[in-house]
Amino acid sequence: MSAVPAALACLGWDEGWAAAFARLRTERPGDGWVPARVTIEHRGACEVAWGGGSLLATLTGRLRHGAGPGDLPAVGDWVAIAARPAERTASIHAVLPRRTALVRRAAHDHAIPVQVLAANVDVVLVATSLNRDLNARRLERYLAVAWESGARPVVVLTKTDLARGPVEIAIAEVAVAEVAAGVPVLAVSAWTGDGLDAVAGLARDGTIAVVGSSGVGKSTLINALAGEQLLATREIRQDDARGRHATTRRQLVVLPGGGCLVDTPGLRELGLWGDEAGLTAAFADVEGLAEGCRFSDCAHEREPGCAVVAAVANGELAADRFTGWQKLRREERHVLLEQDALARREERRRWTVIGRAGAARAALKRGERAP
Repeated sequence: MSAVPAALACLGWDEGWAAAFARLRTERPGDGWVPARVTIEHRGACEVAWGGGSLLATLTGRLRHGAGPGDLPAVGDWVAIAARPAERTASIHAVLPRRTALVRRAAHDHAIPVQVLAANVDVVLVATSLNRDLNARRLERYLAVAWESGARPVVVLTKTDLARGPVEIAIAEVAVAEVAAGVPVLAVSAWTGDGLDAVAGLARDGTIAVVGSSGVGKSTLINALAGEQLLATREIRQDDARGRHATTRRQLVVLPGGGCLVDTPGLRELGLWGDEAGLTAAFADVEGLAEGCRFSDCAHEREPGCAVVAAVANGELAADRFTGWQKLRREERHVLLEQDALARREERRRWTVIGRAGAARAALKRGERAP
C-alpha cells in the first residue's frame, strides 16, 4: 500500500480510505476524480478540503437525485470530486461508505426525515455545562444517539471554572456517571485549561464530534483546543447563568496537535434514528435488569416477575431513569415503524422510475414520443 499523502493524512485519510476510494474508482471509473473531505455544509453545496486546499463543491445531478434519506454528503464525509482548482470549485460525484454516522431524526418542520450531524467520527463528545445545564434526561438522549452512531461516546463536563469548589465538581461528576453508565466523564475548563490535554488526546489521530445543547461551551472548547479564535462565542446570560447560542452550522476543523473536530449547533430537538443498539448501550443498567424478567416480552409495567419494576420499588433503579428509558423505548418503536413505511415508499418510487425508463425505451424503439 502506498504512503498516505500528508495533505490528506491531517484530515483523517488512511490506507483504509485509500482502499475504499480505489474500489469506488473500479466500480465507477471517473475522469480525474480525487478524494476530499466535507468540512462545511451549505444549502445545495459543500466546502471540501483536499490535497490542494479548500474548494466550494456542488453535487452532481446523478448523486442528488439518486440518494436516499441521509445519503447526501455531510460534514466529515469523504467524497470523490472532480476538482477545478483555478476556479476554486469542484463537483461531488460520490460519497465513500461511512464508517460511522451521527444521525438524528430531523425536526418536524424539516423537509427530510433524517439528518446526518457528522460522519466518520471516532469519538462523540457529549458536552454539558456545570452551571445549571446538567439535565439527566437530556444527557440520556444524547448518549443514546451517540451510541447509535457507531462511535465511542465521552461526556465532557464544561465550565468547571464556574464551580464553587472541587466538591461541587466531584458531585457533578458522580451525577453524570450515574446516567452515563460506564461512559468516560471528563471535567474541563476552556478558560483555565484544566482537562484540555485529556480531550486533545482523544482527538489525536482521529475525528471527534462535539454535541450538546446551546450555550454549553462547545465552540469555546474547540477554540481552546485549536489555540485560536476559530469559532464565534457568546457570553453567558446573567439572569440564568446559561450560555447563548453561537454556532449556526456544522463545521470540521483540523487541530494543530493532530486530529479533526466537528462543531455542531445546539439542537432544539434530538430524535432517535437507528437500531436498538444505541438505546441498549445508553441504558445498559436497565437492560441488564430486564434480562431477569420472568417473561421475555415483558412490557415492564404490571407484569408479574418484572425485574425492572422490582428494582424501582426497592430503590436499586431510580424512578426517573426508568421513566426516561420507557419514553425513549416508545419513541424508538415509533421511529422503527416510520422507517418501515419510508422504506416502502422509497421502493415504490424506485420501481416507478424503473418502469418509466423502460416505457420510454420501448416507445423510442417504436418511434413514438416517450410517455
